[in-house]
Amino acid sequence: MSKSGRLFEIIQILRAADRPLTAQAMADGLEVTKRTVYRDIATLQAMRVPIEGEAGIGYIMRPGYNLPPLMFDAEEMEAIVVGLAMLGRTQDHGLLRAAERASRKISSAIPEHAGPLADRALYASNWNAIPKSDTDARFFREALREEDRLSIAYTDAQGTESTRTILPLAIIYYIDSIVLAAWCQLREDFRHFRLDRITRADRLNTPFHDCAASLRQKWRDTTNLT
Repeated sequence: MSKSGRLFEIIQILRAADRPLTAQAMADGLEVTKRTVYRDIATLQAMRVPIEGEAGIGYIMRPGYNLPPLMFDAEEMEAIVVGLAMLGRTQDHGLLRAAERASRKISSAIPEHAGPLADRALYASNWNAIPKSDTDARFFREALREEDRLSIAYTDAQGTESTRTILPLAIIYYIDSIVLAAWCQLREDFRHFRLDRITRADRLNTPFHDCAASLRQKWRDTTNLT
């Protein structure tokens, strides 16, 4: 998470709290160190955000501090609720944590008369058939975002093992699997790899920014995805 994202999230956490929160409690929720939270609190206080407290005791925000409201109509709100709920089927723990943060931000910003996001009567079942992967999907999303080549060990449906160098282009969340679309240097063509069949994955720190956009467009042209 970027620093600006953390600062925003700390504000949301403190606005929702009904008692002082320690830096350690916030650090655990944000998955950062306690020292990072101390620095972020100091940054916010320097920006005149009304946070009171001190290290070892806890922090709380004075009432009345508001961020600009988000304006969604009823159907837009329903789309967000369903979309966030359906992330539970992916088993992508990074996205699930992000969804929880997004829910808090939206709930704190919508008008009071609209009711909290959690009170909406729209749900998605917890059932999913996506098998677990040896590597967290967050790893692949980061490589995709940063357009970095990967070295992977892959076992196909017939049990054949191979090692590939790939250029990740997209991630597709199917109902029964998560698939990584990539340019495979071994086959010199587009290939799709199920995450649960990738037994090892390493970042090569060799970005392919120069050809990422054109490869992604060519891949889109060969698929039925929109």
